[in-house]
Amino acid sequence: MTDIKHTELHEKHAELGASFTDFGGWDMPLKYGSELAEHKAVRSTAGLFDLSHMGEVWLTGPEAGVALNTALAGNLAVMKVGKAKYSLILNEDGKIIDDLIVYRLGEERFLVVPNAGNAPVVAAKLAERAAGFNVVVDDASARTSLIAVQGPNAEAIVSALAADEQTVNAVKELNYYAAIEVVLGGIEVLLARTGYTGEDGFELIIANEDATAIWDKTVEAGKDHELVPCGLASRDSLRLEAGMPLYGNELSVDRTPFDAGFGPVVSFKKTENFVGREALEALRGQTPARKLVGLKGLGKRAGRGGYAIVKDGETIGEITSGQPSPSLGYPVALGYVDVAFSEVGTELDVDLRGKTLPFVVVELPFYTRAK
Repeated sequence: MTDIKHTELHEKHAELGASFTDFGGWDMPLKYGSELAEHKAVRSTAGLFDLSHMGEVWLTGPEAGVALNTALAGNLAVMKVGKAKYSLILNEDGKIIDDLIVYRLGEERFLVVPNAGNAPVVAAKLAERAAGFNVVVDDASARTSLIAVQGPNAEAIVSALAADEQTVNAVKELNYYAAIEVVLGGIEVLLARTGYTGEDGFELIIANEDATAIWDKTVEAGKDHELVPCGLASRDSLRLEAGMPLYGNELSVDRTPFDAGFGPVVSFKKTENFVGREALEALRGQTPARKLVGLKGLGKRAGRGGYAIVKDGETIGEITSGQPSPSLGYPVALGYVDVAFSEVGTELDVDLRGKTLPFVVVELPFYTRAK
């Protein structure tokens, strides 16, 4: 059995009294106190997350864009420098190995950030699929840390780490799904305006040796902005409210992008014969048997992952993620249902351990932040 991994910030979390959980082979903070308080902090002020369990794989060289277009489903070669893009890596059957974010930091320089549990597999696949191209693949996961500042006060907190007005302006002018290399708190940081909470926010990618210093400096900068350390429990409830999928729940090697409603992520316009293309070409135009939908509970009890979705006594789907929504005050869930029952407004039941309770199909996301 593989030993569980610790991030560079593990001792910080222990000092803060965190409860830990195994996530993707990493011992990660689940919560520090009240997961509800942490959730509400991100929605109202700001939350600080350690995401150093995520992977970081660099592709550098004249054919980096072409190599990525062959390895991944999206069209990454057309990205502008400084931009980020959500993408998928598929197997030969067109099923999802992982969802990930790709950053373009130069004409010949890209960073791929896969999910924690999938990072070693994704790094190996990228190296394998890039073979033969003029590109260097560097799995930097083991020497890289990542923290996130999420919430309405995130910009003010990150700006407070800047040493000069030029850097402050660069932070404030950074667009959503964009990234810059900048010095914050005297530390070289890859700063991305991305996140997984439905709020404005930033992700700071740094070398392991700088992780503790940037965490401490961010905590200090956040004292005037009600910054709260947050664990994976609140991260999960936040992303669910925002209607964002979680690999292993909504996405898996049993699902195609079409099943998950991510057909637009796949580029059939690009010329590269990306892995999974042939399988997906055969499925284009077909309606998947089941569709991923959002469900609002009409009662007080929440449906959980694995619970059956029922219509007129017949099982027509299954919940993949579900819990009470702290922001909205009612249960929410994501789940796959037979396409015939996927229209917004369709009333369904969820089997909560022998008792059925009413839910209704609603538009996603459940929660949208005020602009």
